[in-house]
Amino acid sequence: MRPLAVVGNVNVDLILGPAAPWPKAGTEIIVDHDELRVGGAAGNTALAWDGLGVDFAIAANVGSDQFGRWLKEGFGARAEKWPVRPEGTTLSVGITHPDGERTFFTTRGHLARLNLADVLSVLQGPTLSGGYALLCGSFLTDDLTVDYPAFFDWADRHGIAVALDTGWPLEGWTEANKAAARGWLSRCRIAIMNEVESTTLADTEDPVAAAKAIQALMPDGATVVIKRGPDGAIALASDGVLLSQAAPAVTVVDTIGAGDVFNAGFLAALARDETLAACLKAGTHLASHAISTLPRSYGGSIHFGETMP
Repeated sequence: MRPLAVVGNVNVDLILGPAAPWPKAGTEIIVDHDELRVGGAAGNTALAWDGLGVDFAIAANVGSDQFGRWLKEGFGARAEKWPVRPEGTTLSVGITHPDGERTFFTTRGHLARLNLADVLSVLQGPTLSGGYALLCGSFLTDDLTVDYPAFFDWADRHGIAVALDTGWPLEGWTEANKAAARGWLSRCRIAIMNEVESTTLADTEDPVAAAKAIQALMPDGATVVIKRGPDGAIALASDGVLLSQAAPAVTVVDTIGAGDVFNAGFLAALARDETLAACLKAGTHLASHAISTLPRSYGGSIHFGETMP
């Protein structure tokens, strides 16, 4: 199996719900469930890989508080070299709703201070050679994002294919954010984005047209994957062939991080040199399983959540 790594945002998620209707200010309601777990795009991907029993490396940072210590303890040896920032650890409170939607309240915390030196202190280029590195949380890791060109140079030197999942910019897809994303894509072998992100970036309502527009920005031989939620996913192969995969019908419990879990399933299959069609199926099926379980399951053993701050 080819080596795998993920680089980006790891924070704490506190999930509460379901809540409907939205409570009036100054009142209190009781909800049916709560779960404190690792969050952030990089964290969600890592959890899924761990649940699948896949070996991987993860480059991230934490804040200097009890949440930061909890995150590092949960990742064990993989987090030994993670830097501890003087800021508090980023915390997201996610309120779920009966229709499957959710509302987030997130602190800025430590994420912006992850930098290139932090990442390269964790990842070993020769070890990852010939593998894949997922770069995510692009609009949250400010210090690292400035040095993306140097990260791409490092990956190229070691023969590491970069997969990019930008996430949604906090201030929206401004022209500056679109220009930045196009520049990053020009250095990536794989783009994995959700439908609204990809169509907004490409200025089209058609996900297929968006995939083609994004692929045109990328190096020759690049692959574009667009996640479509309950409609599954599509992929535009390096030879221009369009593939699609329907999502299994499941009873949705919690969709938070579904796209990140898809990334984990897709890249795990890709690292096994599966076909693109098989990779799409692996991503959609893993994400569908995860969002229909509580506590969340990935089909294997998960070790988080045994101790809490």
